[in-house]
Amino acid sequence: IDEKPIADLNLYDLRDSIGIVPQDAFLFSDTIKNNIRFGKEDASEEEVIDSAKKAVVHDNIAAFTMQYETILGERGITLSGGQKQRVSIARAIIKEPEILLLDDCLSAVDTETEEAILNNLAEVAKGRTTIIVSHRVSSAKNADRIIILDEGRIIQQGSHNQLVNTDGYYKSLYLKQLSEKELT
Repeated sequence: IDEKPIADLNLYDLRDSIGIVPQDAFLFSDTIKNNIRFGKEDASEEEVIDSAKKAVVHDNIAAFTMQYETILGERGITLSGGQKQRVSIARAIIKEPEILLLDDCLSAVDTETEEAILNNLAEVAKGRTTIIVSHRVSSAKNADRIIILDEGRIIQQGSHNQLVNTDGYYKSLYLKQLSEKELT
């Protein structure tokens, strides 16, 4: 990581350098602000709001009566799947990790919101390694390198342009998703 052998890093530093956003986001029974701040406990109010804006969840939060002080979980409100994913993305963004791993974390958002988040993540990703796991071509198309796996084996790899111009899984998925987008 950053030219340093992983074996030379202590486990705490290694974990601290990685931000992970899973598909099934876990949020605490606490305020939205504290759920986002979990990524960086000393984050300012401005940093919390900025990361929420980048994750395209700020407007949803601002609509709640208590806004960022809204309690989530058993004694509070329940967020939609897409809102949970976006709060989890904000938590990872605020951490400013060297490595950002997004594991199918846009699966519960609509394509318009996904596009807005991906545009914001393009800025966030500058200067860091970002790994996006997705079944949507739209989430991967701007990556420097796309790797297609089938049962744990690499079956294709390249840029979006290379892969859409080569017969294979990626091209067929791209054409299928393109036609579905045009029909909706």
